[in-house]
Amino acid sequence: MRCQICKENEATIHLTEITDGLRNEMHLCELCAEEEGITIKSQVSINELLSSLLAAKPTDEELLGDSERKLSCPRCGFTLEQFHKKGLLGCPYDYEVFDKILSVLIEKAHDGQTVHRGKVPSKTPTQMKSQIELLDLRRQLDAAVKSEDYEKAAKLRDKINQIEN
Repeated sequence: MRCQICKENEATIHLTEITDGLRNEMHLCELCAEEEGITIKSQVSINELLSSLLAAKPTDEELLGDSERKLSCPRCGFTLEQFHKKGLLGCPYDYEVFDKILSVLIEKAHDGQTVHRGKVPSKTPTQMKSQIELLDLRRQLDAAVKSEDYEKAAKLRDKINQIEN
């Protein structure tokens, strides 16, 4: 895909802006993005992300009691200190052992979101996007009814009806 400004270079920066429900996409090369004042942040590895999240010592102090700090996996012996240093876990069972700590890190990394929402490619046909949105709304509706949040359920029901009609 070519840059939308210079029409010469390959677009490597893809911006999506949603204003009042309208989606606007810009595809730029690095040079044009720089000229437009758009800063480019390189991707951060998962280890760097986890290390930076774990480096927030005051938050860790608040979240972890002595029992969590001394926690180790009964199967592989992996400790929280090793997790702090490596940013990796020792075995699949560690996910259960360190569940509380991992949940907090995931929430911090994803602005409070703990459920994977997935991603819909921009070239997906509009009808398919609507079907995906309806499936997600129905899932949210089921969850709202199960948790007896009827006000939210009513709003979701109305949104589903609006899309279907």
